Amino acid sequence: MLIYYTLMFVMSGLLMLAYLAIWHKHLDMHITLIFVLVPTSNLGYLLVAKAQTLEAALVATKMSYIGGCYLLPILMLAVFGLCDIQVRRAVRMVPLCLSTVLFLAILTIGWSPVYYQSVLLEHADGVSFLVKQYGPWHTAFIVVMISYICATFAALIYSYLHKNQVSRKNLALLMLTEVVASICFFAGRRALPSVEFLPISYNFALAVYLVIASRISLYDIADSSIDSLLKTGETGFASVDFKWNYLGSNNAAKLVFPQFAELTVDKPLAANEYMAYTVLPWLKEFASDHTQNEFLYEQGEDTYKIGVQDLYSGRRKRGYQLVITNDTKSQRYIRLLNTFNTQLQTEVEKKTTHIVEMHDNLVLSMATMVESRDNSTGGHIRRTSEGVRLIVEQMQEANDARLTYSFCRNVVKAAPMHDLGKIAVDDAILRKPGRFTPEEFQKMQAHAAEGARIVHEILKGTDDDEFRQLAENVAHYHHERWDGSGYPEGLAGEQIPLEARIMAIADVYDALVSKRVYKEAMPFDQADAIIMEGMGSQFDAGLEPFYVRARPLLEQYYAAQ
Repeated sequence: MLIYYTLMFVMSGLLMLAYLAIWHKHLDMHITLIFVLVPTSNLGYLLVAKAQTLEAALVATKMSYIGGCYLLPILMLAVFGLCDIQVRRAVRMVPLCLSTVLFLAILTIGWSPVYYQSVLLEHADGVSFLVKQYGPWHTAFIVVMISYICATFAALIYSYLHKNQVSRKNLALLMLTEVVASICFFAGRRALPSVEFLPISYNFALAVYLVIASRISLYDIADSSIDSLLKTGETGFASVDFKWNYLGSNNAAKLVFPQFAELTVDKPLAANEYMAYTVLPWLKEFASDHTQNEFLYEQGEDTYKIGVQDLYSGRRKRGYQLVITNDTKSQRYIRLLNTFNTQLQTEVEKKTTHIVEMHDNLVLSMATMVESRDNSTGGHIRRTSEGVRLIVEQMQEANDARLTYSFCRNVVKAAPMHDLGKIAVDDAILRKPGRFTPEEFQKMQAHAAEGARIVHEILKGTDDDEFRQLAENVAHYHHERWDGSGYPEGLAGEQIPLEARIMAIADVYDALVSKRVYKEAMPFDQADAIIMEGMGSQFDAGLEPFYVRARPLLEQYYAAQ
């Protein structure tokens, strides 16, 4: 039996040394406590077996109970951590406090009957063991330990059914550990009351947790990624506290910023002049605005990406950290891509402009072709477009709130399309030198709606919906009158689109002051009188001030024709 207890103690010590060899700061604290408590408890069992006096045996028994009281709750909390079951700190303290109360009761062994009512030391074949009569607190101890075991089994079963991100291998090993511990805790006592089987279960648990500990970092992506980055040495890290004091940096960071090697730990970063105007402004900018967390740093032919993030110690923010990566290839690619995109955009703009010009020329050609069928002397399209432009410019100068840049551009561009519908009017009517009969005038009026239809068909494939709608309105409604007596729909007032109201003034003015085969050009003052007389009846009186301001320019333009 002495060999058994000695072997259990030595084995637990070796397993603890093996754990220390693979220890990683990211390992769960509860796992580390398990590797400390088991050798302590096994030493207690060994000392009981070698005790020569009752007093020595009782001290050794209390030592062994350190594992008996604390191992099961710590194993339970370790399982919760490995199974990613979140437990509040206050709740985690409950089993530890409960075990402490039980251990305080255990410390009364030898002078109070609350845990052992009586205890004797006996010897057999050179091995000492205690003969005990249990008290009420021992029953409480058994109940609490069973509760820990049940809670641990419940956590493992729940994780197997619902936690698909937890390693199934780890769950199987943990389940096996709990089964072995339960058998040794309960069945072992009945089989050989004088022999403690718990040291075997403890060592088995250590062996299992050693395997889990060696693999646990593989399942923690954050920890394994950081370790991989640090191992390759390609990513630089440097840290400062909230007072901008330098805390440290790795070799990769020092290769990019040799000035880190000149700094003294816990001294201000600003102590180095180069750090004061490069790194420190990045950190302060991030501190004031956490969205400003990436910067570029040029060093020779290389470009480095400097990421800034909060520095954590546990859950507490303790300062700021720089993450330095070589971004040369990416930046070269981005510059190349930007250059290519700029060139491509330039080419697209050229092609688009060319296509738009072709489209506009096609429309203008169609309008000119229609105009050539009319009895005008030619140039009506060009002149009315200029008239529209002059009136719109006066509206722009007056900062008319109804006008946008695109509206002004589009209404001048749409002006040549206002009479496209005349292509559907019979030549006999279109070229008639005298007045139309009521029937002929009715057919002539159809050119407005027909023009809107033609414009719609021509422009229905364009991406510029605003221009398409505006051009349709100009063609459709430029013969409507403010008082509602116009055609084709008899719209009145602001029912008539603004662009058509502007077109109406320019169209009538040109008809008055231009020579036709059936009439002479009207003098400017007479034409002006007709236009002004029509303000409020035929034309929008709100456009009168702009027409008046444009009139000298119109007269100057027509005089030069």
